[in-house]
Amino acid sequence: MSENKTALITGSTSGIGLGIARVLAQSGYNIVLHGLVAHDEGQALAQEFNELYDIRAIFHDADMCDADAISQMCSDIHSQIGDIDVLVNNAGIQHTSPIEDFPVKKWDAIIAINLSSSFHTIHNLLPAMQAKGWGRIINIASVHGLVGSVNKSAYVAAKHGMVGLTKVVALENASNGITVNAICPGWVETALIANQIKDVAKAENIDINQAKTDLITAKQPMPKMAKPSHIGELVLFLCSDAAQNITGTTMPIDGGWTAQ
Repeated sequence: MSENKTALITGSTSGIGLGIARVLAQSGYNIVLHGLVAHDEGQALAQEFNELYDIRAIFHDADMCDADAISQMCSDIHSQIGDIDVLVNNAGIQHTSPIEDFPVKKWDAIIAINLSSSFHTIHNLLPAMQAKGWGRIINIASVHGLVGSVNKSAYVAAKHGMVGLTKVVALENASNGITVNAICPGWVETALIANQIKDVAKAENIDINQAKTDLITAKQPMPKMAKPSHIGELVLFLCSDAAQNITGTTMPIDGGWTAQ
């Protein structure tokens, strides 16, 4: 199924996005990596993918705050590697603050990167999927696309918006051979979360393992985090023939967080 298919994963030079890219590459998808790392670093990662997975990989560093930059990225991708068959909208940033203190520029940036960029990638790449009669769009939302948390007004608003966008694009393309779904991760083992665990351990003078358990179970019943590859495996399933009738859904990988 992956033969000659190409996937773009935004925000894929680290964390969840990189985990998704590796799972798809292992399954034979050509990969467009994207992220705001130094161009040489991105190119080196693409070369690693080429050699490790025997697929074709390229890198782009478009600024996801900029609609014109996203449009140019889509044009560059088409000229370098062809049409995108699988679009994974994963790029995102975070800032926490009470809403009365929330910096306006941070709000604007989070809405732009976490929500509007998904509109722009879909807007640019959907016509080619429609012409082929096949496509997969997977939006990496969050449990915060389904529930709220204090001090995360912009992030929660953006992720709820991503869930709504998913439903509309799914409905509009239900007869086009294109499925559109949102994955809603809870805690995922990334460098960012590892730093949070260290901060908790230091602040509360407890060991790392206890800090990890305390952080996770404050929100979810299951005392385990998902791995980036677990998100990737669900993306891979959603790209399969077995998932051809799954569209417009939100799929939590959250250890029971949203079941409460």
